[in-house]
Amino acid sequence: MTPAPQFGLSTIGQIAVTVKDIGRAVEFYRDQLGMRFLFQAPGMAFFDCGGVRLLLGLPEANQETFRSIIYFKVEDIQAATDTLKSRGVVFERDPHLVARMPDHDLWLAVFRDPDQNPLELMCEVKRA
Repeated sequence: MTPAPQFGLSTIGQIAVTVKDIGRAVEFYRDQLGMRFLFQAPGMAFFDCGGVRLLLGLPEANQETFRSIIYFKVEDIQAATDTLKSRGVVFERDPHLVARMPDHDLWLAVFRDPDQNPLELMCEVKRA
């Protein structure tokens, strides 16, 4: 019997950067840096950076400082969450549906590193 491959996070699916002004940020990243603009949602804009998605977003209501978030892409968000929990990772938010896109649903789960930097799992579930 061959042992199952060990789970480990490796693929970054998205990086979030907090900005003060979405319009100004979109113009800078799209027009000045030449990044490929993907789409915009309330308080957020998304760009493609060679397969890694960049999310520019306004600070949340209770957020006092600017922050960045690394989103790790996983195939099965529940299995990844369960594995990480078994290793002692504490989740602030278990897997939850964030957005229904035209061809898939976006799910996220939130946890922090020892320095309280936010990290998230992301899973894009294709619909039939």
